[in-house]
Amino acid sequence: MSVLTIGSAAYDSLDTPYGARDRSLGGSGVYASFAASFFTQSRLVAVVGKDWNSAYSELLSSHNVDLEGLEVRSDGDTMFWSGRYDNDVNKRETLVFQANVMTDYKPIVPDSYRDSSHVLLGNCAPDSCLALLDSIASPKLVVADTMDFYINNMRDELCALLRRIDGLILNDSEAALLTGVESSPRDAARKILEMGPRFVVVKRGEYGAFWMSGSELFLVPSYPTDNVLDPTGAGDSFAGAMMGVLAEAGELSAESIKKALLYATVVASLNIEGFSLERFQYVRREDVDERVAKFREMLVC
Repeated sequence: MSVLTIGSAAYDSLDTPYGARDRSLGGSGVYASFAASFFTQSRLVAVVGKDWNSAYSELLSSHNVDLEGLEVRSDGDTMFWSGRYDNDVNKRETLVFQANVMTDYKPIVPDSYRDSSHVLLGNCAPDSCLALLDSIASPKLVVADTMDFYINNMRDELCALLRRIDGLILNDSEAALLTGVESSPRDAARKILEMGPRFVVVKRGEYGAFWMSGSELFLVPSYPTDNVLDPTGAGDSFAGAMMGVLAEAGELSAESIKKALLYATVVASLNIEGFSLERFQYVRREDVDERVAKFREMLVC
């Protein structure tokens, strides 16, 4: 089984209460594909510019992220984001956003990726995601991870995408924005199910996350860590790890879903303990398994 991720590869500059970084490795596709690689074959479809640091490609490749689908363009610069986090790291302010080569991006899918079993549509325009889906032979599971920009500015395209996917991942504020239901994340999730997906995963920050389908509701709390340095990429890491575990399992069952939610939560908790991939790149599968075992011990079940 394999996970194909389409998303951004970017440079991030950020300022947090715990430090700052300038032009570090970031992007939804980077975090998600890296997280998926802990569990299964991981493939990345993304675009970068002439200023791309080849050392970042070497880093991803060394952790079993297949980069045949990474397009390097000579006519523009890599996507760039700059942001500032408050003392409450759940709150951030975007200072600069430059889409650069991501503007009107049309994905190029290598022939070797067309047999991908699991597809994760990350932070990418809905029409780009639809174009990629048309290139995949017969995926077993297609999941999208959307954001407020596309809900506000590309709603029609996003709604068309929702009819083509199996699952949608989003946070509680995005669920409310998409549906207009602000009173209850679960009510918002039910309304999203009416829009096409078979299941919805709603991330709720410090309150954890839940999975909802027609007849199932699974909840997982957040992993308690006091060492939060940089929450950038936490949601993308969650999505990538969830897809990686489901690909590893090879089935969509109650047990595989529960396992995927536990592992996704733990992988996200490891990611936020360092800036960019500074902590993440030294994590081994054994470290993930060990933390999951501790997490299970904390849960009353």
